[in-house]
Amino acid sequence: MTRAGRSRHRWVLLLVSLALAVLSVPSAGSGIAEPSGSGGSATTPKFLKLTLDSVSPGTITTTSDSVLTLTGTLTNIGDRVVDDVSVRVQRGSMISDPGDLRSSLRQDQSDFPITGPFEDVTDELQPGQRKQFTLRIGVREGMLNPGADPPITSSLGITDPGVYPLLLNVNGAPAYGSQAHLDDARFLLPVLGLPALPTNSDAAAEGSQPIPAAPQPAIATTMVWPLADRPRMVAGIPGSVDGKALLTDDELAGELAAGGRLDQLLSALESALRPDPSRDSTRSGPGLAGALCLAVDPDLLLTVSKMTAGYRVLASPSDPDGPTRDGTGLQAAQSWLDRLRALSPSMCTVALPFAQVDATALAGVHDADLTARALSAPADIIDSILSVKSVRGVSLPAGGTLGPDATEMLTDRGFGSAVLAQNAVTEGSDVSAATGSAHGDATVQNTTTVSEAHSDVPEMVRLPGTSPAKPDSAPQPESGLKVATFDMWSATALAAVGSNPPTPPFTPDRVRYAVTNDSRTARLQDALGAVAWPSLNTTGSRPRSTLLMPPQQWGADRDEAGALLTQLELLYRSGLATPRSFTDLIGQPADPRPFSLSYSGDAVAQAVPDQFIEPVGQQEHRIDDLMSALVEIPQQEPTPRTFLTPLRDDLIRTLSLSDRTGTDAQADTAAQRRLEQTTRTMDGLFDSVTVLPPGGVYTLASEQSPLLLVARNDLPVAIRIRFKIGAPAETNITDIGEQQLPAEGTRSFQIPTKVSDSRNLVIPISLSTPDGVPLGNATSVSVRSNAYGQALAIITACAGALLFLLAGRRLWRRFRGQPDPADKGLDPGRRRRLNGYLRARKRVVEKEKEEAQ
Repeated sequence: MTRAGRSRHRWVLLLVSLALAVLSVPSAGSGIAEPSGSGGSATTPKFLKLTLDSVSPGTITTTSDSVLTLTGTLTNIGDRVVDDVSVRVQRGSMISDPGDLRSSLRQDQSDFPITGPFEDVTDELQPGQRKQFTLRIGVREGMLNPGADPPITSSLGITDPGVYPLLLNVNGAPAYGSQAHLDDARFLLPVLGLPALPTNSDAAAEGSQPIPAAPQPAIATTMVWPLADRPRMVAGIPGSVDGKALLTDDELAGELAAGGRLDQLLSALESALRPDPSRDSTRSGPGLAGALCLAVDPDLLLTVSKMTAGYRVLASPSDPDGPTRDGTGLQAAQSWLDRLRALSPSMCTVALPFAQVDATALAGVHDADLTARALSAPADIIDSILSVKSVRGVSLPAGGTLGPDATEMLTDRGFGSAVLAQNAVTEGSDVSAATGSAHGDATVQNTTTVSEAHSDVPEMVRLPGTSPAKPDSAPQPESGLKVATFDMWSATALAAVGSNPPTPPFTPDRVRYAVTNDSRTARLQDALGAVAWPSLNTTGSRPRSTLLMPPQQWGADRDEAGALLTQLELLYRSGLATPRSFTDLIGQPADPRPFSLSYSGDAVAQAVPDQFIEPVGQQEHRIDDLMSALVEIPQQEPTPRTFLTPLRDDLIRTLSLSDRTGTDAQADTAAQRRLEQTTRTMDGLFDSVTVLPPGGVYTLASEQSPLLLVARNDLPVAIRIRFKIGAPAETNITDIGEQQLPAEGTRSFQIPTKVSDSRNLVIPISLSTPDGVPLGNATSVSVRSNAYGQALAIITACAGALLFLLAGRRLWRRFRGQPDPADKGLDPGRRRRLNGYLRARKRVVEKEKEEAQ
């Protein structure tokens, strides 16, 4: 059928459909096809979805192809047929301000004045149907070549190197509507140099020489390469000698296995630093290695290390007390860890804060031991597991921002530097545009009003010292925390690369939008452009260095990460950038101007809520109390520290910033569950040390008999205890002082006791730590003594005195020869005979016994 025939057929169908609609529906509004891009209304009907699949070459150089090839996919996501679908490419002006790297992607299509002709994709697209297409556009002005196969009928008209915003525009005519703009895809195209014009192009005669970027000083470039994951360990499990690790799920096994997120990040790094000899010999692996610094989350390393010894996972992550099953990632964990151990000694390595903890929330807990575990211990963990010497004294907060309490905390822990976003600091000693408050005394600023002033922040600044100076001491200009600032525009673009892209808290409000509406290819192009822009725009007012900082939990795959590393190599080879090590960056002197913190409202919104800070502090205080009572026995495992440190780690994970860039409550739910499990475990540990209640009434043999008690310790670590006995007024119980209970054992104690009452007495008994923290459940003992006290002593004394008087009276009368009145009426002769008879009878009985034997 010809196109005219199809058109007449569609008009017939349209008239029939309209008649049926009028008969069946009382009132129906006609749908009007309007733009559905970022500038469209949320209620605008969506008909087509345009997805950018590939851009080749992703970066234009003097030696690259002079023709830009774009491939995409059109999908009919509506319920109407769309006819006469066509696409074209539009270009905006070269980006001259870093803020436009983001804002230019939200401009209306009219802001992309350089346009090519519409090219037909399909005559008709049914609902649910897809159609792929390919466009070839010349890069330089005058590169039209209708005779090429396929023909080149348009040109971007680029005359100078730079970063340019492009728009891929799709038009179509939905049923019941007219031809309209239905969707678009926006992305950046970095141009490091213009390639030579092909000889068969229209403008070849005017000059075909390549055009490199204008000569300018190379910009010193450093990139941090993060390896981190969300907390996976099930909370509330103390350390043990032979217990298997328990994980909330087995997703980490997939991320470590071939094709997983962490595997691909590591593979991209291995490929860049250890290139295949068959590849381009101009690749500069060692130079690239000098610019990269591996940033590793110690919580991830601990988890992977425990997985290598075998582990189990919950059958249901929402039921921590439910059934478990064996994990499947043992081999993947071992292989990934071995590869990381082989790679890390050859490059810079730095530790991230434990479990991507919120430093500002951690400062709000005000606990030295928790802070040491979260900030100081990570470097030791990295060094121990990877056998490297990591960079010390520098902190990389997960959100790229800090509050004032956090800076004081870092300084107190011996940190001399921190890495923050450009707009996390502001020039001056005070912040004026405050809109609220956060943890502690952090000043909250609206990123809309202050972000523009941060594009030219020096690469290294110093915050004022937080410790009060002595009255007689001279001012110390070198006091305070140094801050290395990273480029927030490239960091925002890097965060959008890969799966589950977040919008960082330091991204200004005016350029915040849902990046998931863009394809992964488009987001990668934006990152390539943002990485290249500082090297192409090194003016006198802008820093001549840049620090590239992807998000700590980065979702880039191997191809995306490899493309970004290749971009760095291109910048180095073209002389636009030069590699600089992370240690050299940290060693740079600070700008002499005064700077202070700028804590944005978006940083507060994505921070750990205050509701978790106080409960975490309470449980940490209980851990400290129990730790001080436990006893380390030589050659006995676990030690007090290895036993309680996992619970301290759980509290740090409760304050993690992982997964807090979204709008759902998943992070809060996980944190609350982790806190509840840790609290329940701590309750159980304190209840595991108790005094056993005796059955019945305890009877003392005398008034000074000891009280026998038995205490039990179910913990795998010995513990020091004290007895707390509520002695009644009738008793005197001696305090036996501090005692020690063996691990997982019982011990009997004799408590010196003196009871002066024969009644049943109830004596309350409990245990506590030497510092007085209660242990176990209190019990009571019913005590009864056989002593009669003072009454018995009086009776005994009276009886003895009476006996003495009667015996003396009898002896006195015999001495005087006077008969005792007690003997009156008894004949002496009869008494003698009776005694003789009794003696004779006794002899007879004894003789009969002898004869019987």
